[in-house]
Amino acid sequence: MRVRIHRGAAEIGGNCVEVAAGNGQRIVLDVGRPLSAGWDDEVALPPVPGLGGNDASLCGVVVSHPHLDHYGLVGAASNSVPVFIGEEAARLLAAASFFSSAAAPPVPSGFLRDRTSFTLGPFTITPFLNDHSAFDAYSLLIEADGRRLFYSGDLRAHGRKAALFERMVASPPSDVDVMMLEGTHVRPDDTHDDAEFETETELEQRFASLMADTAGAVVTLGSAQNLDRLVTVFRAARRSGRQLVVDLYGATVAAATRPTIPQVGFEGLRVFVPKRQRVRVKESGEFERVHTLGASRVFMEELAANPSGFAFHVPSSTAYELLRGGGLDAAGTAVWSMWEGYLAEPSGKRLLAAFRENSVPLVSLHTSGHASVKDLQRLVAAFQPGRVVPMHSEATDRFAALFPRVEQHHDNEWWTV
Repeated sequence: MRVRIHRGAAEIGGNCVEVAAGNGQRIVLDVGRPLSAGWDDEVALPPVPGLGGNDASLCGVVVSHPHLDHYGLVGAASNSVPVFIGEEAARLLAAASFFSSAAAPPVPSGFLRDRTSFTLGPFTITPFLNDHSAFDAYSLLIEADGRRLFYSGDLRAHGRKAALFERMVASPPSDVDVMMLEGTHVRPDDTHDDAEFETETELEQRFASLMADTAGAVVTLGSAQNLDRLVTVFRAARRSGRQLVVDLYGATVAAATRPTIPQVGFEGLRVFVPKRQRVRVKESGEFERVHTLGASRVFMEELAANPSGFAFHVPSSTAYELLRGGGLDAAGTAVWSMWEGYLAEPSGKRLLAAFRENSVPLVSLHTSGHASVKDLQRLVAAFQPGRVVPMHSEATDRFAALFPRVEQHHDNEWWTV
């Protein structure tokens, strides 16, 4: 079995890994859009034979999870290539596509199920459900030619599904020849090596305290697809006696997953439809999307009349409408619940200026979607792989100082498992 990393050997995101068996048949793990690409940039498919056209030796694409830097170019692949992804992840991306044209959602040929093996040509693939900020995320064990490759995908050990990480550490697959290990938190220097991250439960307590201490609305700005965070903010709102407000996009994504995720019909959950989403519904003619909200729908007049009764989990673009309409004022608090680096971008700077102009304080309440170095070390110690190949990191050259048996490879280089 041979491997070629097309993207991801020395950067975070844009993952694409080609795996070839001895008979020449191949699979691809993830076809992500690089994080460095702008929204309007044209990004070519990686040069994998058959990904953009017919080639019978390409058995399929396996998508580890529904983050753009892992699935974002799959929609540009040839329709002849079978695609496999988690079933709930596929539903989430299909639902989200109504609101965003960032990437075409995958059209699955089959679904990943936790620890349920399936075959593609000579490959046996076993998915392992992960704790990650993306919903329905998997690591992948690939077997062919008598060799075993473990692709970690993206994972963590401090989310609401942390038990999945602990189960994998307690009962890992045996005799793994190579572990391809994500290292988002392996940084260029050692100042981050001992970092520990808050759990979602600890974050929930901080949200609840903030809501209890805030006279106005508490508006959390985050990703609608981070369903762990939605649960965290919903539980905090209930504890503080507030109703949680999500936008139509967030409500649609949640409804596409499972009934245990807070969604329309849950007591204490309301839906606000911002202008841009009202326009999208009108242009599409899909008015049923708002009609089915019924009494769950909330309008700006109600939000402005009683800001202390509400908490929000909405995209950052909704903040401007809340500021204009009186749903968020100086008595309230805005919460940034994403990577803080986004605030340094032009859109983030505009948002910060809007909060300053309206005297609205902004605080950060967030925890990483990726494992700490310490937890990655626990994972490697449990697996005892023959080799560790770094990827999904800006400091892959530091892996050798942190993990045993490290073997570094570059993009577009074939190597043997």
